[in-house]
Amino acid sequence: MAAEVNERTLFRRIAWRTLPLILLSYFVAVVDRSNISFAAKTMNADLGFSETIYGIGASAFFLGYSLLEVPSNLLLARFGARVWLARIMLTWGLISILTAFVHTPWQFYAMRFALGVAEAGFYPGVILYLSTWFPGEHRAWAISRFYIALPLSYVVMGSIAAPLLALDGAMGVQGWQWLLIVEGIPSVLLALVLIAALPDRPETAPWLSDAERAWLNGVLRREAAAAGAPSHNLLRALTNPFVLLLGGANALNYVAINAIVFSAPKLLAQGTGLDTAGVGRVVAVGGVAIALGLLSVSALAGRTTARTLVTYAGFMALAAAGLALLWLGGSGASTIGGYVVFIAAAQTAGMLPLAVISRLIPEGDRPAGLAMGNTISQGGAFFGPITWGVLADATGSYATGVALLIPISLAAACAALVARARSMRLG
Repeated sequence: MAAEVNERTLFRRIAWRTLPLILLSYFVAVVDRSNISFAAKTMNADLGFSETIYGIGASAFFLGYSLLEVPSNLLLARFGARVWLARIMLTWGLISILTAFVHTPWQFYAMRFALGVAEAGFYPGVILYLSTWFPGEHRAWAISRFYIALPLSYVVMGSIAAPLLALDGAMGVQGWQWLLIVEGIPSVLLALVLIAALPDRPETAPWLSDAERAWLNGVLRREAAAAGAPSHNLLRALTNPFVLLLGGANALNYVAINAIVFSAPKLLAQGTGLDTAGVGRVVAVGGVAIALGLLSVSALAGRTTARTLVTYAGFMALAAAGLALLWLGGSGASTIGGYVVFIAAAQTAGMLPLAVISRLIPEGDRPAGLAMGNTISQGGAFFGPITWGVLADATGSYATGVALLIPISLAAACAALVARARSMRLG
């Protein structure tokens, strides 16, 4: 039966049926969680928020996200990706829109926390979903293709932020409110598309032949057997050494990513003297650089776990170099160059740990293990913005924060190399 299946044609068809909807979903997720970085300048001024208040609010998203990661992914495994991902998108879209109407710090904290709760489980859920369609040797490629939504969101946010903020006062609504409202609506609409069009699993896909379905299920079963028997113990799945090591590596990475991302417009404006439109163009260039990094992943990482982890370590070392350039500063060119190098390398690296975890743990442990890996990662995302905001208020600049992120990024590279050594010992 396997001889009747053209592998390349099969995975191309699966990709076209699944990845565009996942890509669009992740695109609006990133926009909705990050658009306050462009709203921050005028929002903080209108509402009287300090850098610390803003940092706490930016971090509150990741607290809510982390707390509900594991339960959400277990529910996705129970109800199916189509229903659960649509539910996630609908609720986060509505909360994104409602964030435009906050007035106090505690309202801001509550809405950001609620947004994290609503989106919890989305990213590890997508990885779990793709693991039911793509074997390990094709999974990093598939993940990199939906992850391209991340740089696309940078390009779009950088392009439309200034026009939306320019609506300031229209219909009695502030520009930063227009930004949050307009960018929240697509999530609600896309939830309806997902529930109608996203295929749940190969067994229910009418566009697969019986031979293709049998071949794919056989490949996935052999991969699951090679990863070992599931623990049937939730605690053991959550504390799998690879979950802890790679989740920890990406936690360090996300400390740096989210510290920079949520202050990028102000950081770049200070270092370059550019206005909102100019800063938007720099952020868009960063998005293009991330896209180039993602397109290089398949060639650099290859099809083996060991090579993928070396690739992760290499990108994290490059991210540290970008931070060093950003810290040294001295000119607009060095600020822009440091930002672009850092954001491209760190965000490209960020997609790899869950792809590796999905290959190294048994199939039955994936819902809990993937969610736990991402929960640990988002712990770093929580601490980044809040610590960054406190340091900015205390020192009057971002320089100290940037300097501290350099060794953190290098530590992430080292953690990946430790995971590589362990995986090679286990064969």
